[in-house]
Amino acid sequence: MKKTLKTIILLVAVGAVAACGGKSEEKKATTTKKEVENVKVQTLKSERIAKILELSSTLEGYETMNISPSITGHIEHIYVQVGSRVQKGAMLVRMDQTQLNTTRINLASTKTELDRVAALKASGSVSEQVYDQTKAGYDQLVETERFQNENTFVRAQFPGVISAKNYEDGEMYTGAPILTLTQINRLKAIINIPETYFPLVKQGMKVDVHSDIYPGTTFPATIEIVYPTVDPSSHTFQAKLNIPNGGEKIRPGMFVRTTLPLGQIDAIVVPYQSVLKLTGSNDRYVFTNQNGTAHRVAVTLGQRFDDRIEIIPVIPGDLKEGDQLVVTGQARLIDGAKLEVVEGEN
Repeated sequence: MKKTLKTIILLVAVGAVAACGGKSEEKKATTTKKEVENVKVQTLKSERIAKILELSSTLEGYETMNISPSITGHIEHIYVQVGSRVQKGAMLVRMDQTQLNTTRINLASTKTELDRVAALKASGSVSEQVYDQTKAGYDQLVETERFQNENTFVRAQFPGVISAKNYEDGEMYTGAPILTLTQINRLKAIINIPETYFPLVKQGMKVDVHSDIYPGTTFPATIEIVYPTVDPSSHTFQAKLNIPNGGEKIRPGMFVRTTLPLGQIDAIVVPYQSVLKLTGSNDRYVFTNQNGTAHRVAVTLGQRFDDRIEIIPVIPGDLKEGDQLVVTGQARLIDGAKLEVVEGEN
């Protein structure tokens, strides 16, 4: 009886282990099956498009100057206020004149001494060396007087508008700018352009500038400088725009959009929904199918055509003709996920 009971218990245990093992294998198979994502893909092909590059930027005064004299002392008088319009050469600030007046007294005395030494030199009473030393001292004072005069009576170096004032008359100048002078009848903007277009962007090209404040209005601009290097982190290069602003409708600090026609180019255009956005940032990416594995590719957005959009890989060569772009099921993917292509290619 005891032997029979032990046999029954053993059979029940073996059955339980077998059942657990079967469930474990079934669970493992189910898990493995879930790790493979079903997707649809599209083979990439380049297309010929009329490329118009749209970029955003912030306007700046073409020239901006902080009025910071190179001498210290009290500010005797500030001739302008914030918003004052000034012409080139207009007086802006008069600093304490003590240093300048002392230099002028020394200069006058040295000039008299130089004239006397020059007369003695002509009669042979003093050597050439004495004359040269006196002349050098006089020349040094002339330069000192010029420098102090420019920094005591501070004038505008270009026409513009006073955009900041940080002191009042009689205050001690401590080194921070007394005023800021900004040119607004001509503006500039720095735009960042994807490196893919570096061969197409040239100095002198025409650009249209648009502001949402003035719908339908175009402000013509010219590319003045194409910077010669590419930022290795963003893979963009910069260009400086020269923007005439005679009507002064747009102002420094405004947000603007620029459109730059680049002619006919070969580009990769994909369904808009195939491009994903990284949460919490503006970084964009897509997935490609590489031998049954998801490969994440960082991209920047180009020109949009209804429900399709041009994409440019952040790292050149990451996308090319013949690659299989995931166009359905990409939202569930992570880099390296196993893929099963279903229903053929779109």
